[in-house]
Amino acid sequence: MKDRVENIFELPKKLPSEELFETLWHNDQISFKRIVSTGQVTPEGKWYDQEKSEWLIILQGEGELGYEDGSRIKLTIGDYLFIPAHQKHRVEYTSTEPPCIWLTIFF
Repeated sequence: MKDRVENIFELPKKLPSEELFETLWHNDQISFKRIVSTGQVTPEGKWYDQEKSEWLIILQGEGELGYEDGSRIKLTIGDYLFIPAHQKHRVEYTSTEPPCIWLTIFF
């Protein structure tokens, strides 16, 4: 079977009302995901507390993350960030036009 070429910027004609999570590739130790956000944020009072470390980059749009200590970080196109395992964080903002496209690597 030949490899199929896909484009990270190609989005469905109609995006769902919730964030779109797509696993691009994975094995037992690492996974690559594309997340497409269109204004979604983490529900009030909820925190991500992940078992794996995460590296992410914003490919399109903007996003903002908040941390348990009250600090926030705004991310725009090309910005990347490393989040260690178990560092509590949440999504505080994502752009709608254009949609925010995150490339994430969990390891």
